[in-house]
Amino acid sequence: MAIFTGAGVAIATPFDEDYNIDYDSFGRLIDFQIENKTDAIIVCGTTGESSTLNHEEHVAAIRYCINRVNKRIPVIAGTGSNDTKTAVWLTQQAEQAGADGALLVTPYYNKATQKGLIEHYTYIAKHTDLPLIVYNIPGRTGCKMNADTMATLAKDVDNIVGMKDAVGDVTYTAQLVYETQGDVDIYSGNDDMIVPMMSLGAKGVISVLSNIAPEDTHNICAEYFAGNVEKSRDLQIKYLELIHALFCEVNPIPVKKALELMGICGPHLRRPLTEMEDVHVERLKKAMIDTGTLK
Repeated sequence: MAIFTGAGVAIATPFDEDYNIDYDSFGRLIDFQIENKTDAIIVCGTTGESSTLNHEEHVAAIRYCINRVNKRIPVIAGTGSNDTKTAVWLTQQAEQAGADGALLVTPYYNKATQKGLIEHYTYIAKHTDLPLIVYNIPGRTGCKMNADTMATLAKDVDNIVGMKDAVGDVTYTAQLVYETQGDVDIYSGNDDMIVPMMSLGAKGVISVLSNIAPEDTHNICAEYFAGNVEKSRDLQIKYLELIHALFCEVNPIPVKKALELMGICGPHLRRPLTEMEDVHVERLKKAMIDTGTLK
């Protein structure tokens, strides 16, 4: 059984003016997601600025999210690292906190061979009972997991159950489906490819868009799975310009600005991320108004 089906939000981590985690705003954002039909919360991923959280903050944010959600929907903790032992430790901390699963990005900077990826994920899986989702995003990590490598892991390691596919290539997704033969739950890692990837068998999306449009992102998936493909497609197209605006600067710069415009949290980002450029803010505002996301 899949950890979740539908739209899981890759949730932002709000910071206050001193760049500490703003737990009041974080709680509001979590509740906003659940009240608007988000199917799962993925905490401390890329959108959550996990790369600038120290270990204490990382674990604290995971624990806070799990406690705030209080089993209303699944919580999947981002626990990846380019150091295998650190990834094990973070995953064990998430398991102890009550997470429903873990999302583990492929090793970045030092990267790995395909053999190294198998050893990395197998080692982590042996040290936890949590179901694990591999996060394949070579555009950020410089490390791509091949489809046949994922098939080997899914076959040989019981608790490696899914992939967040952010390769951005439906040909890769089709090959992944072919190689894994239903042994892996696939989630789109790109908001502009939800419907195309569901047509190939994806279970849904791990979404940035869901931060600001949770109900309609959920509906893109729900309508598709209900057989209403045209409604699903129309929603996908409706949000296309907003999706592009959310990625006109590096994620999560635009989504933090969008959340500020909605009054949910501040726009504060930890360096090296910086405030959104004015011309891009105007593009974002227009796209939000056009979709009804911003009144």
